[in-house]
Amino acid sequence: MPRKKEIIVLKLSGSLFFSKEFEKLAINLKRVLSKKKNLRLVIVAGGGQTAREYIGVASKLGADQSSMDELGIRVSQLNALVMSKALGNFAIDRIPTTLEELVEAFEVSLQGKQAVVLGGLHPGQSTNAVAALVSEKLRASLFLNATDVDGVYSKDPRKFRDAKRLSAVTPSELSRILKSESMKAGGYDLMDPVALKLIERSKIRTRIIKCDALTISSTLLGQNVAGTRIRFD
Repeated sequence: MPRKKEIIVLKLSGSLFFSKEFEKLAINLKRVLSKKKNLRLVIVAGGGQTAREYIGVASKLGADQSSMDELGIRVSQLNALVMSKALGNFAIDRIPTTLEELVEAFEVSLQGKQAVVLGGLHPGQSTNAVAALVSEKLRASLFLNATDVDGVYSKDPRKFRDAKRLSAVTPSELSRILKSESMKAGGYDLMDPVALKLIERSKIRTRIIKCDALTISSTLLGQNVAGTRIRFD
């Protein structure tokens, strides 16, 4: 009897792209997919610093928030294309630009390819929210949010030395921690309210981890319980 397909949605921080970790991660992901033939991986690429630079210039020129969102989306889609090429035969060639295209592409991947890569979809919607929406739509078994930090802290670890990493948080607890999160274009980082609402309403199994090659690959293989999981009490 064939094994049931395991669907995992992986959101990658935009900071990963064009970093030293990128090539390592691409190699590791191909190894993971080779080992786990039943794994179907949907990767959502963030825009990162490149997107913020474009948005910063557009802001100075007087662009509206929707237009700046569009710039961030285009950059994230280019990052997605780079990752798709890096995964070679494991990923489909097309980068979906709508949820409908993603579902169609995923159905194709079930016929041979193991990975689908995409970036942003709609203005006003972070790539975190896209990843949560995709997880909900595909009924993913796990949503891995790989970020610049190694989990959720009681407060910003980049500003406070006494910040403590939490092993698990509820959506309401995380919402309180992230209450100052910017909703402007290019301002999303750890999580945003829209993504959190989607996670909460469908009780999506979610873990927030560090965006590095070893942590991501070992988590996909079930060898790592690092980071912070979102729990539903």
